[in-house]
Amino acid sequence: MDQQPKDYSSISPSAKSLLLLKGHTGIPYAKETAALMQGAEVFDLDFGTKDFWFWMRVVHFELRYWSIDQLLRQADNKNILELSSGYSFRGLALCEHDNSLHYIDTDLPEVVATKRDMMTRLHLDQHPNQQFELLPLNALDESAFRSVVQKFGAGPLSIVNEGLLMYLNLDEKVRLCRTIHAVLQQQGGCWITADIYVKRPADMQAELPQREGERRFFEQHHIEENKFDDYDAARAFFAAQGFEVAAEAVPDYQSLTVLPQLLQVLPEEARNRQEQPPKVQATWMLRAV
Repeated sequence: MDQQPKDYSSISPSAKSLLLLKGHTGIPYAKETAALMQGAEVFDLDFGTKDFWFWMRVVHFELRYWSIDQLLRQADNKNILELSSGYSFRGLALCEHDNSLHYIDTDLPEVVATKRDMMTRLHLDQHPNQQFELLPLNALDESAFRSVVQKFGAGPLSIVNEGLLMYLNLDEKVRLCRTIHAVLQQQGGCWITADIYVKRPADMQAELPQREGERRFFEQHHIEENKFDDYDAARAFFAAQGFEVAAEAVPDYQSLTVLPQLLQVLPEEARNRQEQPPKVQATWMLRAV
């Protein structure tokens, strides 16, 4: 197995595209931080044409965001570590409402530097009573991972990630699982991951519009290949790494801030469809066994 360091910086631009989409939602700080983001985004998305597929993307990512918060409330751990957080400020928002939390937000150094600048420009770094930290971390660097975990006090830990596993091949997933499993066995707690993505059926892939920049990015990072074959395969993979699925988030469509926009552009055939659309993503709470 190749244990050599790998440069993951080519992944980081996707976080910008995601932020610009989330900027249309009520996700905390998304509008404000999206307004600060300059330059073209990697996926070449057309933010002027807000059609059905545009709002479907936004709905997906808003659902994914809130699914993690749902399971965090269920776990109710005061120590929280977020991996590869991108330009999300989940931890800051949670700490504003609960001073008992110790939240460490991590990503690659260039993303962390941009987020710190955003916090300064939006005056979000002026809350001395919060236990919120923003630190650089490559989640596959086991030594650095353990160093960050040591910053927490006693008590169970919730490890969170949203948008990471689809960039990792099988060996890299196994390495990350090994590190997280060891940490949770020592510290207690759980791993909440929104990255349970399964491969799309061929007809669904053909139906989904994709810009050229997005297509190139997905091919470069083998996104479709890195997904799980199905949910049984995902469960089997995590079981082989010593995890059990303790809970799954339940989508709450009615709470979405962008649901009205989606309903306005919903095609007639979609309104009349009886069957549910294929489920391509889930958010799971995993426990080390």
